[in-house]
Order: sequence, then C-alpha cells, then structure tokens
Amino acid sequence: MMMNTSLRPFSMSTYDPFRLFDEKAHRMMYGSAPAFRTDILEENDRYVLQADLPGFRKEDIRIDLEEDTMTITAERRSEQSEENANYIRRERSYGSFTRRFGTEGIDTERMEASFTDGVLTLSMPKLPEQVPVSRRIEIR
Repeated sequence: MMMNTSLRPFSMSTYDPFRLFDEKAHRMMYGSAPAFRTDILEENDRYVLQADLPGFRKEDIRIDLEEDTMTITAERRSEQSEENANYIRRERSYGSFTRRFGTEGIDTERMEASFTDGVLTLSMPKLPEQVPVSRRIEIR
C-alpha cells in the first residue's frame, strides 16, 4: 500500500532510484558525500529534524528561514597552522555544507533548536489543520 505524502512537509518516498546516482556523482565531483544527513520524525503535534554535524561547534551552524524555506548551513574552516603541514593523507572535509527544507504546514514562530554531541535537533510544531468551511449559497 502506498501512502500519499504529497501534502506532508519533508515527505519523500523510501525508494529513490536517483539517490545513489546523485551521491556517486557528488563524490566524483567533490570527493565526498553531499552535505550532511538528516532524520525527520513526525509526531502528533510536531516534526523533529535531527542533523548529524559531528566536528562542528554551535557557532559554526546557522538556521535561516525565508518564506517557506528553511536553510541549515554549517561551516568548517581549516586551521591556519595546518596549511603548511606535510600531510600524508587528508580526508576531513572543510568548507560550507548546506541543506534546504520546505516549511509548509510548520509554525516557524515556535520552532526550537538545540545542538548536543554533534547532533542538531529542531522541534517544529505543526500549524493547526485548516478545516474547509462548508456552506450553502442561497439562490435568489
């Protein structure tokens, strides 16, 4: 049975045939997996988004809201003293990592964020469901 997710924020199918291709192409072009991974949980009255951001400090993370889009950006800078170091191998990524999410159906004024042990957690209360008003129009 397929669930209709077209009206739910953050919805995605469990099977995405292009995800593996996108990740492989990103690795070939940039040498790493895209951005950072998130889990989004739906509870009765809210959504909870958890983003893995190990190695970042709270000060390195920004959450911006613009219209119906939330942007999470985390920036890791290379330490100046390491630039002349003689690395044999350097795999850790430096730079800016960004993810965007639609916020339709979310009360953005009441959103809360916390960052503990490399995990960013956003609590996003749902907006009250809009019940369509039904009425009859009298013909004159």
